Amino acid sequence: MTLMATFEAGDQATITTGTATRTALPQVSRPRELSTSDARRLTRVYFERLRSLEEGTRAYRYVRNTLIEMNISLVRFAARRFRERPGGPENEDILQVGTIGLIKAIDRYDPARNTQFTTLALPYITGEIKRHFRDATWAVRVPRRLQEMRSRLAKATEELTAELDHEPAPAELAAHLGLTEEEVRDGLVAANGYSTQSLDAPREPAAAGSAQAPPRGSSARTLADTVGDLDPALEAVEDRHALAPLLAGLDERCTRILELRFGREMTQAQIGAEIGLSQMHVSRLLNRTLGALREELLHA
Repeated sequence: MTLMATFEAGDQATITTGTATRTALPQVSRPRELSTSDARRLTRVYFERLRSLEEGTRAYRYVRNTLIEMNISLVRFAARRFRERPGGPENEDILQVGTIGLIKAIDRYDPARNTQFTTLALPYITGEIKRHFRDATWAVRVPRRLQEMRSRLAKATEELTAELDHEPAPAELAAHLGLTEEEVRDGLVAANGYSTQSLDAPREPAAAGSAQAPPRGSSARTLADTVGDLDPALEAVEDRHALAPLLAGLDERCTRILELRFGREMTQAQIGAEIGLSQMHVSRLLNRTLGALREELLHA
């Protein structure tokens, strides 16, 4: 028996369970299209019938499935709270996990308590959606306590920004939440793991005419284009800065030998011919000078 094709609202359904036949159950051809008031009224009737049916029977499945269809609008209503999340309230993943919450609420609802079904259903639906975001949507897995702290920090940041008229510092967040500043910093760092951005994603376009705007006709720069890398030449800056005063203290001959060897890349024999010394003498002077410079650098 299908949920959508055979009945009109107000008709009476006959459901057979074993040898017993029950009547007077309103049949619904399009449960998802019911008005809120009709869905609320029929939900009560269907729950009363569900209590009298044996679980696992065809009649039980029909009534239970119809309850799900009639109340699926509650899932969409609860999903609106998460419209700022990726995919918005129409995200199929959100609707699916919200439906799981709806089914759990249907299985646990007791009409004898005389409470509205929505009072139980909405917390179940919202809880499943929140659990989905907590467990399945983080780009980087972090401990649950830090996942939960992200929500607390976001709420506290919003409250303090309105109160202080500026974005709160970690110390202010810590005082507001009763946490240590270190715990707040851990939470802020962990929050960065919630979402990621591709290095190949284009950057937001800069205003026309600004220094950051790409030349006309060229493609937008990606994030990878703006990520710096280590410059090998920078590693030698500190050494050169420390070496400069030591070189200034050398005598003229040693300075000349170093200039010819490392500046003009001459061989020891060529240096000897240039300054009138033997290759062996140049080698001893070069080794002694380099050794002295190295020793002074290490103890500087």
